[in-house]
Amino acid sequence: MDELDFSKPAGKPAAPAAPPVNLAAALDFFRTAGVAENVDTGTNIFVEDEKSGLFSFGKSRKMYLLLEGEVNLIAANKLIGVVKAGEIFGEMAAISESPRAATAVAKVPCRLISMDDKGFHAALKAKPDFALTLLGMMINRLRGMLARMQGAASLSEAKKESRVFDKGLLAALAKGLGPTNVAKVEKGKTIMTEGQAGAMMYVVLEGRVAVSIQGRVVERVGVGGVFGEMALVDQSPRAATALAETDGVLLTLNRGVFLQLVKTQPEFGVALLAAAAERVRFIASR
Repeated sequence: MDELDFSKPAGKPAAPAAPPVNLAAALDFFRTAGVAENVDTGTNIFVEDEKSGLFSFGKSRKMYLLLEGEVNLIAANKLIGVVKAGEIFGEMAAISESPRAATAVAKVPCRLISMDDKGFHAALKAKPDFALTLLGMMINRLRGMLARMQGAASLSEAKKESRVFDKGLLAALAKGLGPTNVAKVEKGKTIMTEGQAGAMMYVVLEGRVAVSIQGRVVERVGVGGVFGEMALVDQSPRAATALAETDGVLLTLNRGVFLQLVKTQPEFGVALLAAAAERVRFIASR
């Protein structure tokens, strides 16, 4: 079944929005509100399951750009990755308040730039289009995890509704985009299909949508929630199928509108980044 498309044709496809991280752009972003640090071999830069709190002194909410050296990422006592010079790591802690998913250990002496959550929001306000780079990183990670899970029986079903935009931002989006970007859907309607090309992302204004992968519901999207944005960032096929669980109303955004909002509205990018981080954590936990 073809994907629902309630907008006018968007014209020729645009260039990919999330290319590999450009070191000059990353340096420009991190230097906006970051702090240079040097760490010795064997230093724990952050620790798995670490949470922010009274005695963490802000350490657990930092993200990092590695300038020199290598960093091992370890989860459940297993090496899961190695961070190389020029790469960003630990970004999900600055975006969301969830515990660390891994421990980062300096493999050799390292030089890096750290940025806490307050600095991250300040930098993103100054350079909002860098949200596309971070979104691309997380979506690439998510697609990799989903590819490794093909056919896995352990993918459990989501139990709660997700919400991305608060009432104020949701109302501002609906007003700014206008009635031509609003569409009604009936219960049982397939909105997008796993494996197909994606031209739109959707924001739920009324009702509830079930998002499924490999036939299993992995997310229920309620009012203020979004789905379909992954395909607009990396222009890859849909990773999931979305079905209207109730009658509802959707706000539809094509890629041009999406990119414009990310580049001009920092709060829009921040909300999407938080949603992407939670999706990564959910799939990783499975």
